[in-house]
Amino acid sequence: MKLPRDLGGVELARLLCKHFGYRQVNQEGSHMILQTDAPRSHRLSVPAHPVLRPGTLNAILRAVADAKGIAKEDILRHL
Repeated sequence: MKLPRDLGGVELARLLCKHFGYRQVNQEGSHMILQTDAPRSHRLSVPAHPVLRPGTLNAILRAVADAKGIAKEDILRHL
């Protein structure tokens, strides 16, 4: 499945919070810090850029998939 090319960091953080149980715990400059405790504790930094680069988006999605124990394609279906 192809990565979206027009997804912003704020929108990605909102979707991760809504569908995958993350919550924003801090913001340092232009980076939002998200955290989840299920199924294990995981912290994630998401840049609040208007459009995320494909490599950055791929790295974030891979980290979420690894922390949640799901496939990256399952996350992409919610975007």
